[in-house]
Amino acid sequence: MRSHRKPVAAAAAALLALTTLTACGGGSSAASAPGTKNNKIKIMVGGLDKVIYLPARLTQQLGYFEDEGVHVILLTEPAGVQATTSLVSGDVQGVVGFYDHTLDLQAKGKQVESVVQFAHAPGEVEVVSRKAAGEITSPKDFKGKKLGVTGLGSSTDFLTKYLAVKNGVRAEEFTPVAVGAGQTFLAALQQGSIQGGMTTDPTVARIVDQNLGKVLVDMRTPEGSKQALGGPYPSSSLYMNTDWVNSNKETVQKLANAFARTLKWMSTHTAEQIAAKMPADYAQGGKELYVQAIKDTLPMFTKDGVMPADGPETVERVLKAFNPNLRNASVDLAKTYTSEFVKKSPVAGKG
Repeated sequence: MRSHRKPVAAAAAALLALTTLTACGGGSSAASAPGTKNNKIKIMVGGLDKVIYLPARLTQQLGYFEDEGVHVILLTEPAGVQATTSLVSGDVQGVVGFYDHTLDLQAKGKQVESVVQFAHAPGEVEVVSRKAAGEITSPKDFKGKKLGVTGLGSSTDFLTKYLAVKNGVRAEEFTPVAVGAGQTFLAALQQGSIQGGMTTDPTVARIVDQNLGKVLVDMRTPEGSKQALGGPYPSSSLYMNTDWVNSNKETVQKLANAFARTLKWMSTHTAEQIAAKMPADYAQGGKELYVQAIKDTLPMFTKDGVMPADGPETVERVLKAFNPNLRNASVDLAKTYTSEFVKKSPVAGKG
């Protein structure tokens, strides 16, 4: 079996370097306040090397932030819930993470909204380890099991609980284990500290390639999302504090223009062409495997950044099925997203 030590070390170094990387080629003013003349914006991503969040780094690689005259500093956290904490605390101006956090935060008294909707399917996969494959054949078998999620309170945690509840297993009848993604998820699966779990590409591709487990529930396509969740499930997005959006509309428009342009570019290019634009160290399992991971995940992305019809309702129904904070809460879905900016982007409506 080939060693993964060097790629993992390289990836760790790359992630560390990204904390100071800017779209304009560097700089030491990461602490600049939003809305200043420098126009530097910090965006936290719930895992920069995850394919579900690929538009964030790809936009930078394509030079679209620079074209818009907005200087973006991309930061990374292993789980979306940690990225959300950074937004609420004011450390960053935006998050590239799952839309469902906007509903969860509203129920907690925080007004946050998606301003660019990258995806209309979760892009998530529930996998089961090779050893446990005989005893876990569907979510009905989650009872008593330890299942990996990126972080407690993360979207993978949300969706795992929903799959359990939908299939007759109460959320408290299995144990979610925070194992992150990538090598830490692979190690947990291989060592038996989890019997299965929810993750994304390129981790999924590596699990299958190394025969560590198999796919149990695939939500990388709109069809897979509908089958598992009952409808479109808007996931990866750029979300920001509503007050900040309203006070910085010009800057938000520039961000929306850049991301909408990227989504359009992705819809007209192959997985191979997309992979060629990304940093080499993102292909930790090898170039061919990374291309396959992108190919398998591409169907989840929107072409224009617009919130899919009925998507917010699906997310609300899913969250209320297991989340006691949301079950009795009155959520104003109209305040959890806006398509105002992407619809004004130069690429809006172009085929």
